Amino acid sequence: MDKNFLKLLKHRFIIMAIFFITVSLIYAGAEAGNNWLEKGIDLLKTYGGSNEQSATTVEEIGAGLKDALRVGSENVVAQLGRVDGFNTDPAVHIPLPKQLDTVKSVMDKLGISGQLKDLELKLNRAAEVATPKAKKLFFQAITEMSFDDVRKIYEGPENAATQYFRNKMSPSLEKELEPVVNNSLSEVGAVKAYDNVMKAYRSFPFAPDVKADMTDYVVEKGMDGIFYYIAKEEAAIRQNPAKRTTDLLKRVFGAK
Repeated sequence: MDKNFLKLLKHRFIIMAIFFITVSLIYAGAEAGNNWLEKGIDLLKTYGGSNEQSATTVEEIGAGLKDALRVGSENVVAQLGRVDGFNTDPAVHIPLPKQLDTVKSVMDKLGISGQLKDLELKLNRAAEVATPKAKKLFFQAITEMSFDDVRKIYEGPENAATQYFRNKMSPSLEKELEPVVNNSLSEVGAVKAYDNVMKAYRSFPFAPDVKADMTDYVVEKGMDGIFYYIAKEEAAIRQNPAKRTTDLLKRVFGAK
């Protein structure tokens, strides 16, 4: 058989395989009720007459998802990485560590619990200062997202992208935030505030020994707050991606 004919046949087979796999993938997600996936199906049907255009569209749909997640993560970092981003938001406000409950009880009796309020404010300030560091890591995780990752997010539960970020980013995000939080605790006066609190507490007779690692605590709570809002952004993107991101996703899925 002619080699050129075989080459052409193989080429067409590969393109058709990609097309049908992608249609099946998006159709499976559409059954879960995701409007953006239903739009993806309609788009692929529109381009069904051209294998070349269909393949391009598949790439655009994946790029659209990445674009949406990039904008969503940028929104979260901007929201939390500012003054009062954590402090005045009841959903992510960082309370005092549970280890300090005993300290609070003793200081309430001494009438000096105001120092604890100052410490709590400064813990939130430290998280706000550290949060912008997360932006680079989100973008890196999105850049490294494979076609298989995209497929799992399409097919997965409502928080599939958030789970991807948690699994991909948590170790590096913790490592990145730790020195920033440690420095910001000093810069915003949290270390001094904590020392003042513990000095006052230990002046009380028979006060039990209490220890709390402020850096680890703020890093943990800061990450919880970041991923809490990443999940919110993901839910918004799934409901209406065209309103949540850039021209690329609007072009791929169209305005509602």
